[in-house]
Amino acid sequence: QVQLGESGGGLVQAGGSLRLSCAHSGRTFSSYFMGWFRQAPGKERAPVAAISGSGGSTYYADSVKARFTISRDNAKNTVYLQMNSLKAEDTAVYYCAATTTYLNSIWGIPGRYDYWGQGTQVTVSS
Repeated sequence: QVQLGESGGGLVQAGGSLRLSCAHSGRTFSSYFMGWFRQAPGKERAPVAAISGSGGSTYYADSVKARFTISRDNAKNTVYLQMNSLKAEDTAVYYCAATTTYLNSIWGIPGRYDYWGQGTQVTVSS
């Protein structure tokens, strides 16, 4: 059973930066396609970014392109989300997710992921 644990959330002013981390408990982390999602109060869970097992392919929601960067360190079993130029509308609980399926164009569908973390709160004050 894979366990995911997010960290790095917090309160930041608009224009600031945060880096989220997600630790993966599995022994074959490099075989997992990893995604970040977020859920604001009263809204559905929305895709943010995803990355292939090798790190060679990355995917972003239009709303975060050029501001957020997803990366991974397979030696540390960790995926990261660097968030710059944060806006009030980025406020949400951020979740990481994992699947052994290479999702490619369907990376943004939450139901395609098999494992989820507990989430970390990001609050951006304007």
